[in-house]
Amino acid sequence: MANLILAFRVVAPLFLCILLGVFLKRIGMLGGRSLGDLNRLCFKVFLPIYLFQNTYTTRLSAAFHPGLVAYSILVVLTVFLLCMLLIPRIESENPRRGVMIQGIFRSNFALFGLPVALSLCGEERVGPTAVLVGILVPIYNVLAVVTLETFRGGKPDLKKVARGIATNPLIIGSLLGIVMNLLKIPLPVVVSTAVSDLGKVATPLSLVALGGSFVLGSVRVYARQITLSVTSKLVIFPLLATSVAILLGFRDEMLVPVLVFSGAPTAVSSFPMAQQMGGDGDLAADLVVFTTGFCILTMFLWIFFYKQLGMI
Repeated sequence: MANLILAFRVVAPLFLCILLGVFLKRIGMLGGRSLGDLNRLCFKVFLPIYLFQNTYTTRLSAAFHPGLVAYSILVVLTVFLLCMLLIPRIESENPRRGVMIQGIFRSNFALFGLPVALSLCGEERVGPTAVLVGILVPIYNVLAVVTLETFRGGKPDLKKVARGIATNPLIIGSLLGIVMNLLKIPLPVVVSTAVSDLGKVATPLSLVALGGSFVLGSVRVYARQITLSVTSKLVIFPLLATSVAILLGFRDEMLVPVLVFSGAPTAVSSFPMAQQMGGDGDLAADLVVFTTGFCILTMFLWIFFYKQLGMI
């Protein structure tokens, strides 16, 4: 029961923000041009600031485990490549292809990972998860841009993909944070406080915008895509990632980050990114909503299962 309460406390606030967006749209306070402006604001301003803050403050040198880092990167790249090969064989429309691929490999690791790891491991053993957040978030963003640019339509243009990666606000924010972190460049207290405060706005505001864009009728339209993506994201992906990790000898605070980044819901930022880069925004919104909702159950089951086995 304690594990169920833990998962619920982590995910429920996110879901409530989505419900607020749905409510604001229903009463006419959010929609049309205002919703589009809000999505652009989240994508180009608040989310990049949040990612900068996250990577800038992460202790990259603390609890750095090369084996765990290498394995985690390999898992993400493997899942990404498998999705790039398989999803186009299953889905015929490019805007949906990119969104489904992004929805499966890209996790809400930064927002979901640390709270779960802190609860499971405690502050003294959360280091490996904190390091992975700073490393995987930029990788997620780069791969997401590659995915959405590739399926924007027509023959993939490598120069266009490269330009999209280089100018993507989320990637710029993440990489700038890593560079300043590694070079130990200090921020003035006033700037640091402002960045921290603005970064805190990113998640709730993006979720409210997500709720405002959610169309209930689209669930029937995307039933097949949602079922496949949610099952892959919350069941198949974590099953494969954690099983191999256990065979390689990962346990406790080394296994927890693998479980969390593979079994976390789809990243909130995948929704505004899909909208801004020609993806199917309605499907992207549905995937964030449904993976977030069902993750309350699946993460509880994963935690309970591995605790019963004595692995975490």
